[in-house]
Amino acid sequence: MGDPSVEVTEENRDASQMAKIKAMDAISEGKLEEAIENLTEAILLNPTSAIMYGTRASVYIKMKKPNAAIRDANAALEINPDSAKGYKSRGVARAMLGQWEEAAKDLHVASKLDYDEEINAVLKKVEPNAHKIEEHRRKYERLHKEREDKKKERERQRRRAEAQAAYEKAKKQEQSSSSRNPGGMPGGFPGGMPGGFPGAGGMPGGFPGAGGMPGGFPGAGGMPGGGFPGAGGMPGGVPGNIDFSKILSDPELMAAFSDPEVMAALQDVMKNPANFAKHQSNPKVGPVIAKMMTKLGGGPK
Repeated sequence: MGDPSVEVTEENRDASQMAKIKAMDAISEGKLEEAIENLTEAILLNPTSAIMYGTRASVYIKMKKPNAAIRDANAALEINPDSAKGYKSRGVARAMLGQWEEAAKDLHVASKLDYDEEINAVLKKVEPNAHKIEEHRRKYERLHKEREDKKKERERQRRRAEAQAAYEKAKKQEQSSSSRNPGGMPGGFPGGMPGGFPGAGGMPGGFPGAGGMPGGFPGAGGMPGGGFPGAGGMPGGVPGNIDFSKILSDPELMAAFSDPEVMAALQDVMKNPANFAKHQSNPKVGPVIAKMMTKLGGGPK
């Protein structure tokens, strides 16, 4: 390989042409090795000539040396990107290596730059193979895309199923929580109120009229004076057959039950009915207990 950056003198240029003439004579006589030697000399004398590289590439093709031909063709195209001989030689060499698509591209370019019958003849052999490879590649790409699309669809379905399962689980938990907590009172009602409601363990005496509180609540015999003021003085406590739905269906009472101050006062009175006296003046507590008594039949209608 020559150095294309060197300055070529007129003497070297002429000597290079003489070496090329000798190479062409050797080619015509079938002396390919001799032709290569002469062309190599011509390139060394004038390394800036794309024609010299292209010509030597064509000789390498005759010698069935496609890789050497491709190297010279590349060198020719570096010097002259429009070298028809460079594209032609590289296209034929690539066809020899079975590089059908690349060969077809080079030969088509060569044909546009400088058409000849030899290029057309090679293209007739190259193009069918190039088309087969192109079709095979398109089929592979199509199948690959289909597999990727199916994979993405499976992933979408998996995520959708997970989301649906999470939704169903949350819905069941919400329904279960609602069934345990009617009316939305924290802890459930009855039974979720601290101490139980009515008569549950933990709230002394229950609420109301339940066992454990002396005389029941309110108006029990254990409350001095036969019950707390405003309760109607029900002797012996509230009847045992109590309809608590009247309380549960009253939004004002249910709202009052969510007030910590009201609940604390109710618990205090349930522990000791006599304590009602100290809560009676409380505008939050007094009316609530009075209304409860009305609902339960123990107070004024």
